[in-house]
Amino acid sequence: MSAAKGTMVVGRDTAILGVIRNCKQVEVYGYIDGEVAAQTLIVREGGRVFGKIRAESAEVHGVLQGTAVVKNLMSISRAGSVTGHVQYGHLAMELGAELSADVRNVPPAIFGDLDLTVARGKAVRITTADLTAVDPDDAATSLTYTISAPTNGLVEQVDAPNTAILVFTQADLENNKIAFRHDGSDKTVASFNVIVTDHTGATSGAPATVHVTVR
Repeated sequence: MSAAKGTMVVGRDTAILGVIRNCKQVEVYGYIDGEVAAQTLIVREGGRVFGKIRAESAEVHGVLQGTAVVKNLMSISRAGSVTGHVQYGHLAMELGAELSADVRNVPPAIFGDLDLTVARGKAVRITTADLTAVDPDDAATSLTYTISAPTNGLVEQVDAPNTAILVFTQADLENNKIAFRHDGSDKTVASFNVIVTDHTGATSGAPATVHVTVR
């Protein structure tokens, strides 16, 4: 994420949960779930914005869902999708663009640096900076991680060391209950894959790999 002279750019691998206000321009390549107030909102292709939006003008090439008030022009490109309760002064839509009042379930998405460092034969807690799931219509307790393909170690509950688990929730992560334990071998790297599922069964897509450096 970067900001200069009233402009905020949300990068492709960045997720913001909260409130953004008093910006001349907010440009989104990544993910926002919350409230945005800006003179200009630009949602780039691949970008996703959920929640309450208020802007003088908006340009949507990605996904915007929620309650939006755009005083002047809302422009939706052929790759853009806008759903929810939307008010605008003027509207421009390219062929293939989508504007709908039907709010849909949003599948979860995985963020974080997906990178851990652990001492040989020891355990390290997995934080939400390392791995986190975001979903505008699910609580942390409803977001379930499924683990697959662990190498040179295991994922465990902090209060049950050395016992491998295959599932945990976003709430477990937020409460610092999950760790990765190295198996003590001479391997200098380890890893595991995760997929996140929400309460409807929608998933985050292809497995994300968490890479572990062993020291």
